[in-house]
Amino acid sequence: MKRIERYIMAHIFGLTAVVALALMAIHAFLTFVAEMDTTGRGAYGYWELFQYVLWLSPSGLYLLLPIIAMLGTLLGLGVLAGQSELTAMRAAGVSLLRIGAATAAAGAVLGAFTLLLGDWLAPYGQQTAESLRTEARYGVEGRGVGEPIWLRDGAHVFHIKKLIAEDRIAAVEIYTLGRDLSLQAAMTVEDARYADGAWQLYGVRRTEFGIDSAKVAEHSTLRWEGSLSPAVLRLFVLEANALSIHGLAQLVAYLRGNNLDAADYELALWRKLVAPFTVVTMMLFAVPFVLTSARAAGAGQRLLVGIIVGLVFYVLNEVSANTGQLFRWTPAVSAAAPTVMFAALAVVRLARAR
Repeated sequence: MKRIERYIMAHIFGLTAVVALALMAIHAFLTFVAEMDTTGRGAYGYWELFQYVLWLSPSGLYLLLPIIAMLGTLLGLGVLAGQSELTAMRAAGVSLLRIGAATAAAGAVLGAFTLLLGDWLAPYGQQTAESLRTEARYGVEGRGVGEPIWLRDGAHVFHIKKLIAEDRIAAVEIYTLGRDLSLQAAMTVEDARYADGAWQLYGVRRTEFGIDSAKVAEHSTLRWEGSLSPAVLRLFVLEANALSIHGLAQLVAYLRGNNLDAADYELALWRKLVAPFTVVTMMLFAVPFVLTSARAAGAGQRLLVGIIVGLVFYVLNEVSANTGQLFRWTPAVSAAAPTVMFAALAVVRLARAR
């Protein structure tokens, strides 16, 4: 890579970092203010709230990164344009394609960071934040404590009233369905723990339903084998944006294997896969604004243009996702449509800016 490309990329990275710090500070402040009403429950005070907001920062950065990257590109190239450096580069024979390639290279780096952020840092931070809040409020380590959960494992439907830990559940109802979806049996479980590849059930009361009768049996302990494992349980109770790509793929496979609707999680999976390309697209989309209509504009006007474009993209992204679910579009189409549209517009604008 030549010096001029490194010079352009350094300006983009520098201003992107400044924008990221500014927007993340605003995001953290707004989150802190919005969550202040939740303090005072158990040991959940302002210090715990501060830690909660801090752990949520990677998720906020992941959400805002396409807009941050575009604003950083607008301001970074804008500094070069304002100091007539871009004009000097063009006069020296540096083509617009070369400037765009340098921007795309910077976008590839930020896209790789987006993948790392969305697949590891953001899910880990959100899970840690939820665990911290749950433990501070209830004095119990875990996620989803006290929240009823419905799951299906083949012909069996689980109603888990209390999730104590990933490998321990309590107050469980298990319904067994026939091929015609008729109720064949119902079982209540006081406590269950996962060990050696199976659930060990305690305090079991099982009722089997016949045509004209019902048979009740009680067991102090019972072994239960199936596809419902702590890993699946952990994935199911987490929010889609708190899962990694691998976790989402596992959850989609589990839902499909049990003939359940996996559309929401498929969409979340594809949005994570498309996110790095979205960052590159938004950065390329910003280049013509600096080289054409925004050439004589100040930093404030460029910032305004970037914010407006970013908001338009965010709205289109959400509309595409919701419309896709409504009309049963392929998840890949729902997730990628806005990015593809903006990429096409970026290519057209770059071609015209020559």
